[in-house]
Amino acid sequence: MQRSQLNFKGLIIFLFFCWYGVTAQAQVKNYKQQMELLHQSIRQHFFIDSSGFYKETAEPEKDGRPVSFLWPLCALLQADNEMELLGKPDLLQPDFIIIEKYHNTFPPAPGYASYAMALGGGSRFYDDNQWIGITAMDAFKRTRQTQWLATGKEIYRFIMSAYDTLTGGGLYWQEDNKKSKNTCSNGPGIILALQLYQATKQQAYLDTALLLYNWVNANLRSPSGLYYDNIKTDNYRVDKKEYSYNTGTMLQANVYLYECTHDKKYLRQATAIADSSVGFFVANKHFKDDYWFSAVLLRAYQHLLKYNPDKKYILAFKDCIDAALDTNKNDDGLMGKQHTLNLVAQGGMLEMLGRFALLQQQKIL
Repeated sequence: MQRSQLNFKGLIIFLFFCWYGVTAQAQVKNYKQQMELLHQSIRQHFFIDSSGFYKETAEPEKDGRPVSFLWPLCALLQADNEMELLGKPDLLQPDFIIIEKYHNTFPPAPGYASYAMALGGGSRFYDDNQWIGITAMDAFKRTRQTQWLATGKEIYRFIMSAYDTLTGGGLYWQEDNKKSKNTCSNGPGIILALQLYQATKQQAYLDTALLLYNWVNANLRSPSGLYYDNIKTDNYRVDKKEYSYNTGTMLQANVYLYECTHDKKYLRQATAIADSSVGFFVANKHFKDDYWFSAVLLRAYQHLLKYNPDKKYILAFKDCIDAALDTNKNDDGLMGKQHTLNLVAQGGMLEMLGRFALLQQQKIL
């Protein structure tokens, strides 16, 4: 009787560990597969075959605009680059051809309008242009194709037309409405300048990066080590909202500055920002911000991982991504269960899945 009880207990323990092993294995996400599924859903629900454009939302446009604004295309373009890193070919160039339909040559320098030129164009936002420039320079580093370097240089010329000494320096956010200078139009400007410095070794790019870097830290850095949204140009009032993408660009700017100058103070600053941000933006398996805003912060964490082996920042992101995949994917395979889904959020999650697929491929996860 005693031996039978022991055998029974042994069987129960054996079955428990079998179940536990299967469950734990099932919880490991295949990020590349999730990326491919989301990419297919985006093409199915957002790409307009008849016009060759993307639309802004999965539902009919409420304002009657038939195609997407530029910003969501910036999100898709960066996601394309991450997917090509994984071996998926011919994604970046077709979407860049669509973005070229937003290009105009208005003075003082060519740049990209917020809406397709054939459909009326729109204001030019310096940050939208910077996101394109950053992706172009990422693509240049990966492919060495000179078209991407040329795009990065052209966008740099455009964004520097946004500089003046009002508020002590910095770049405006919107070309035809110069009411604010934002972290989102300076942080990515610093990154683009540093990417160009790495590609060309021209000192002017590094000088620009340091000029903008010092201005942002003097005017828009919070006491907690995060970054405020903007400073108004009429009364110098600071909008103290804190978004993950603003902190992300300044964190990554420090990593780039460390690479460019070999000064360890920038690496220490990057780690300090990461420590301040992780519990604020990606705590408790929940993204504080939109998927795309979060993706920009992930870029910085992934870059920092090259020099700081602590995985706590990446693992906090993993918890958030896994929870989103488990609880916030709709029946169409898109991210979000609200009625109207926008393209920029889908592009943000697509980029994050691509980055995590690479980390998984590299056995970092």
